[in-house]
Parts: sequence; structure tokens; C-alpha cells
Amino acid sequence: MMFWYGNGMSGWGYALMTVGMVLFWGLLIVAVVVLVRYLGHTTQSGFPTGQRSTPEQILAERFARGEIDEDEYRSRIATLRGHTPVPE
Repeated sequence: MMFWYGNGMSGWGYALMTVGMVLFWGLLIVAVVVLVRYLGHTTQSGFPTGQRSTPEQILAERFARGEIDEDEYRSRIATLRGHTPVPE
């Protein structure tokens, strides 16, 4: 015995069931997409979010992009490593 009123669900029952299924699958798909994007997210430097770039890596990236020239790169890398650059 099913304890329904009449011989089955009414139109409202089917409509609510359809809306519920659409919401369920929509939320499931959104959750998977968000999870994949979060786990695969990298910073602009190409390193994963949890891994921080060292100052030397940042300096090398700036040199590679052409933001600083070779003399400035060598001077700054020597300063980072604790060596005093030789003035020219």
C-alpha cells in the first residue's frame, strides 16, 4: 500500500521531481568544475598556488620578460646571495 491520494502523483509531483533533478545535477556539475579549477589553479609565474616563488625565481622571470637588463640582474642576484657587487 503506497498511501498516495488517488492512483499516482499529480502534475505538481512530476514538476517538483523534475526541478529537483535539474538542481541536483546542476549543483553536482558545478561542484566538479569548481574542484577541478581549484586543484589545477596556478599563479602567473606558472607555479601552483601552494608553492611560492623564491626571490631568485622572481628576479629570473623579470629578466626573462625584459623588465631588467643583465647588469641589473647580476647586481640584484649578487645582493640576494649576500655578495657585494663589484662597481665598474
